[in-house]
Amino acid sequence: MPRKTQIFQVSTLYGAATLAAALDAGLFGPRHEARRVLLVSNNAAVPETALRLDEMHGYARIAGRFDSVVSWNEAISPHHPSAWGPRGNDTVLWQRALRLLWGIDERDLIELAVESIQVNPAQALAAIFSESAVHVYADGLMSYGPTRDKLPLTLARRIRRLLHLDLIPGLKPMLLSEYGVEPELVPDEAFRGVLDEISRDAADDPRLAPVLEEAPTAVLLGQYLAAINILSAQEEEDLHVRMLTGAVRAGHRSLVFKPHPTAPADYSTALSKAAADAGVRLTVLDAPLLAETLYHHCRPALVVGCFSTAMMTASAYFDVPVARVGTALVTRRLQPYPNSNRVPLAVVDHLVPDLEREETPALVGAAPGTLSPLVRAIGFCMQPKAYPQLRESTADWLRNHLADSPGYYFPELRLAELGLPGSHPRSRAKIQVRRAKRVVRRAVRRGVRR
Repeated sequence: MPRKTQIFQVSTLYGAATLAAALDAGLFGPRHEARRVLLVSNNAAVPETALRLDEMHGYARIAGRFDSVVSWNEAISPHHPSAWGPRGNDTVLWQRALRLLWGIDERDLIELAVESIQVNPAQALAAIFSESAVHVYADGLMSYGPTRDKLPLTLARRIRRLLHLDLIPGLKPMLLSEYGVEPELVPDEAFRGVLDEISRDAADDPRLAPVLEEAPTAVLLGQYLAAINILSAQEEEDLHVRMLTGAVRAGHRSLVFKPHPTAPADYSTALSKAAADAGVRLTVLDAPLLAETLYHHCRPALVVGCFSTAMMTASAYFDVPVARVGTALVTRRLQPYPNSNRVPLAVVDHLVPDLEREETPALVGAAPGTLSPLVRAIGFCMQPKAYPQLRESTADWLRNHLADSPGYYFPELRLAELGLPGSHPRSRAKIQVRRAKRVVRRAVRRGVRR
């Protein structure tokens, strides 16, 4: 009887923790029934200079759950994991090569557990191991939004489930739903157990000691939005200063800033100056650990962010009140409309109190009845071809709620493009002119080629 080998692809410690919790909860079957391989992919723009997963606290504990650990970057070197995929006629050769490299018998059945199935390296792995069953796991809030790109049916039919954390109880993920893929929850107690395990591993880090000595009551979460061209570097610095200003206005005198791992050092320099001007203590925690590890050790009374998943884990797993800053600005800057960050932003904007409006920070709790219809309406406007069954409910929602919702949720031009309620004749005319111009340009190109 053939053996089974399960390959678990990860690129972040948070994703690896999600998989570890799924394993601990028995969601991948009994331990003795399969060989388990942890496949680490460093997807940073310049992997050679980025923080490696094995440098983070807790990694070794998670890696210990697997029979072997292998590197995707080394396997496909010198190619970049986000850019490379095999040519169609090379997949058989690549599978043979990887089985040999990773010590997988040619008779072993393969199962894949991957993140972000719409892009590489997940798609490359699925193409190489073309006969494998595929399990997708969600690394954060993006699972609540629609699938970004259309998947080949040969791949979609192999996806068995979507594993996700219950960050917002009652809100069902849209991701992969158009293919009939059912979501499955990773139990809260299993994930919290993994987070506690990771936190214990970081207890002796000397960089954590100064933070604990200052007894911070508020955590500020940095997000490197300039790297993906949503905000300018200056705007992102300003966003962090706004977080600090809001926390100080709320009465906090000792704060800690957890920068994004790829953020430049001068971000924290500008924030430190703002803290000095405000007369408060600010500690910058530039250590290789999860924000959740910080919550575990310093037990803050407030977590402030823009739309980081770590805000939701603070509320869901550590009972820490959260507040947001800057979601409206970032949402207005998202281009194109189907940008995958749109639903996470809308979820946070809808659920989390606005610190700059002096709304009281709070725990998020279960999804209110207003959230799911909003997410479905935004999801349809993002990917109308993938979810045609949502057109009528979206139109009804717009007729009843558009006037009361923030204008940045549904830009008028997008509604005009889709022929939905809320667009004006002038906008629809503008869209028609654009379409006519595109038709003319295509006709000219065809004429030139002839």
